[in-house]
Amino acid sequence: MTTATQTREPFETIQTDSRTVACDGGDGPLGHPRVYLEIGASGSIECPYCSRLYVLKAGAKAGGH
Repeated sequence: MTTATQTREPFETIQTDSRTVACDGGDGPLGHPRVYLEIGASGSIECPYCSRLYVLKAGAKAGGH
């Protein structure tokens, strides 16, 4: 049974040096449309299609692309 307070684990976590990332779900034609995501102050963002979690690496530039 799942409750509203439970959190789910991300499908995959990807460390990045850039605040802007592109995600297409991988797997070629089995992926999803490419979306560009901007990592904000939280330091991470989750893809709305495949739930990959992109995390800004420690020491990455605040405004870096």
